[in-house]
Amino acid sequence: MSPSRSPWSKRSLTAQAMGHVDPITKAIVPPIHVTTTYIRDEDNAYSSGFVYGRPDNATVREAEEVLAMLEEAEAGALLFSSGMAAATAVFQALDPGDHIVASKVMYWALRSWLTTEAVRWGLKVDFVETDNLDALQQAVKPGETKLVWIETPSNPLWTITDIAAAAAIAHAAGARLAVDSTTASPYHTRPLTLGADIVMHAATKVLNGHSDVVAGVLAGAKADAFWARVASVRKMQGAILGPFEAYLLMRGMRTLHVRAAAQARSALDLAQRFSGHPKVARVLYPGLPQHPGHDIAARQMENGFGYMLSIQVSDGEAAAIRTAARVGLWKRATSLGGVESLIEHRASIEGPGTPCPPDLLRLSTGIEDVEDLYRDLDTALRG
Repeated sequence: MSPSRSPWSKRSLTAQAMGHVDPITKAIVPPIHVTTTYIRDEDNAYSSGFVYGRPDNATVREAEEVLAMLEEAEAGALLFSSGMAAATAVFQALDPGDHIVASKVMYWALRSWLTTEAVRWGLKVDFVETDNLDALQQAVKPGETKLVWIETPSNPLWTITDIAAAAAIAHAAGARLAVDSTTASPYHTRPLTLGADIVMHAATKVLNGHSDVVAGVLAGAKADAFWARVASVRKMQGAILGPFEAYLLMRGMRTLHVRAAAQARSALDLAQRFSGHPKVARVLYPGLPQHPGHDIAARQMENGFGYMLSIQVSDGEAAAIRTAARVGLWKRATSLGGVESLIEHRASIEGPGTPCPPDLLRLSTGIEDVEDLYRDLDTALRG
């Protein structure tokens, strides 16, 4: 039975990894298929559907099926060896000379790639504040713009772009809309149902949730020629995720709904409490009514507003860095979405040209006791 006709919810299907049972052993946890090659039939065909490990793998397919179900992706999902591999595959499927409009505030490594390697590929890239729909409308060039790439909520300022409105603008110009929905995850937002053509996740983050897998995924709304080109990029460049990593990702996703719900509750609690803190100048979190994108987030996000927030420290950059060095329970490390809470001074990581304020600390809320998290950061802020 296809997921669309299943009587069970996405939560139940994810928890049971689509309910697959190994046909030979009857195991409820599917085996890890590590083979790199497959036997041909006597007529020289491959009736199993598998030929070689670089373009395909049974364990990878099983994880992709869960992701396609979560995103309601008609074209299916493609797993990559990292979020960057997934994201860049979309741009590499374009033609030299194609114009791209991308969010000004976005994952810094991808923004850096777009300003360097993408230009060397012959792509033309303009960055705009995509939460400003007028600016987005003015940036697209009908007939020339082929891709609009937005990240929402955007890292690390957590600005919100209206996905449905951005899709309408992109499509009117003859372009596709791709959405980096890493921090939302399909638990909070399903961009394809709002009009997006492609959704990307750094599956390293909350999809896996345990900080032990590097992975990326693309899910497509339509199995068209462009989607086939993206799949070809993965195949020809050998960017597929390994089977053991796919197994770990599948294991992590089984608890996605439980983890994401708990993390979102704690993030909202922390955002509300630090909003009135004497050492915090500003809290950036779309779940707060005073956030500029709150109304749009409330419209396009479900089950809360995610696990990521940022605070701007009242006494400036030096105080922010000292705060990050004083915490005990929070871990001073990069990445996000794991069960452990992380704190990072982003401007130091991103360097010159970053849109990130120097007094900002990015917080990835885990599943620890929220009182412990608050007390630890409160003590660090007060010095």
